[in-house]
Amino acid sequence: MKTLPTGESVVYDRVLRARDGIPMDREQRKKRVALLSVFSNATLVALKLTVGLAIGAVSVLSEAIHSAVDLVASGIAWYSVRTSGIPADREHPYGHGKIENVSGTVEALLIFLAAGWIVYEAVGKIIRPEPLEMASWGAAVMLLSAAVNTAVSRKLFQVGRETDSVALIADGWHLRTDVYTSTGVMAGLGAIWAASHVAPGVDLNWVDPVAALGVAALIVKAAWDLTRRSARDLLDARLPGDEVARVEALIRNHRPVVKGFHQLRTRKSGHFRFVEFHVKVDPAMTVEASHRITQELAGEIRGHFPGASVTIHIEPCDGSCSDRCIEGCLLDEAQRGSASARREAGGAPPAG
Repeated sequence: MKTLPTGESVVYDRVLRARDGIPMDREQRKKRVALLSVFSNATLVALKLTVGLAIGAVSVLSEAIHSAVDLVASGIAWYSVRTSGIPADREHPYGHGKIENVSGTVEALLIFLAAGWIVYEAVGKIIRPEPLEMASWGAAVMLLSAAVNTAVSRKLFQVGRETDSVALIADGWHLRTDVYTSTGVMAGLGAIWAASHVAPGVDLNWVDPVAALGVAALIVKAAWDLTRRSARDLLDARLPGDEVARVEALIRNHRPVVKGFHQLRTRKSGHFRFVEFHVKVDPAMTVEASHRITQELAGEIRGHFPGASVTIHIEPCDGSCSDRCIEGCLLDEAQRGSASARREAGGAPPAG
């Protein structure tokens, strides 16, 4: 197989992306926002760990671990969006899109492990309670963490949805979960600080480990949802119902030239969609005309789903609907009745 020089390869890749309707800067946008997540998480891990150790707050330390998991997840997301954009090659003819689904599964596993550690530490704190010092510091750090992660997760969701990136959306959910848990920890530490000033005799130190258990419960829920989303595409589940309906509508728009369709199969790999189906046309149609129909259909599908890989198989249709294509038959009742009469009279056999 001929290998293009580096410069020509880059140009060729750009031509392919332009043909498939993929914006030139989409991959760069994904990389930039993934890198932003890495830097913000690294900063928050250092800050939470320092303050958590200083004041002895297990809820703050649990949040530091949560942010450390977010940091690893962000690194995985950054790697996956870099890799998923690599064009198909000889060893990977369907591209590298599934690396994003794999990264989502790995991120979910990391969250489960972090939740286990948080529960272990929190239960130990409940059994052997220790007084907290400088709870206001912990509350301040949680407020800063919630603000930073709100801004970064909003950007991850925006770019992730615009580019249909599983990895970025998963990373966004990591940080959005951190926002919720940071807010809960902040409320708990704020209550402890307020009690120490307003009602010194009231012991609310138990709020800290209980808040940590709440953190664990929330991130386990996030991990479970992320696992389900990632596994769906790894198992080649079909596209969502509304997307399949859109493909079917585009095919039906070509009646009466297209007389029927069947074996419509769809799947997703990262942000890439794969669509394949058989269409039935007039047996007398030339190869050139039938090829033109497939090109038009594929172009329309890519217009709605940029970058989609579309495979269409042409079959002749004599008007007799076989069991395998009856659901996609575009003939009216009169044409079907005429076909049935021909079959009963010993006419042309079914094409399918």
